[in-house]
Amino acid sequence: MSEKKKLVVKVFINDEKDKQKVMKTVSSLEGIDSLNMDKDWKLTVTGDFDPVKVVSKLRKKKWNVEIITVGPAKEPENKKKEDENKKKEDENKKKEEEKKKKEDEITAELLKNYKDYYAKYLAQAHQHYYVPPTGYYTPYKAQDQYSNYHLSQEENPNSCVIS
Repeated sequence: MSEKKKLVVKVFINDEKDKQKVMKTVSSLEGIDSLNMDKDWKLTVTGDFDPVKVVSKLRKKKWNVEIITVGPAKEPENKKKEDENKKKEDENKKKEEEKKKKEDEITAELLKNYKDYYAKYLAQAHQHYYVPPTGYYTPYKAQDQYSNYHLSQEENPNSCVIS
């Protein structure tokens, strides 16, 4: 057993207590460098070991085990590729952020220009309407489509007449 191997198995367990027992059982074997179990209960074992012994030891302890992959551990090459991919992703994120900032600046400038250009038209359009401040009594009746319609005290459901 001169080469390092990587074994990925799915262990059918119920809770964190079983997870600890599985990790303890596998770590007792010789030649194991690292153990890792993710949230899907996939156990990854790397090191100079016999995969058959790992699986048989888990099955002897009455855990159902499904072998997913067995192969050589080639972590250094994968790490280099992952580092390169992370650098590329970081560069892409920076470029996207710069593009987004430029778009936001352009949008803000266009909005400002729009408001400046149309401010005089908007001010003129609303000059002939008088909107009294809220909370004040207005002595005039607003002219609208319902101005000729009048409810008497008896017809108004919100009125109160005491006789």
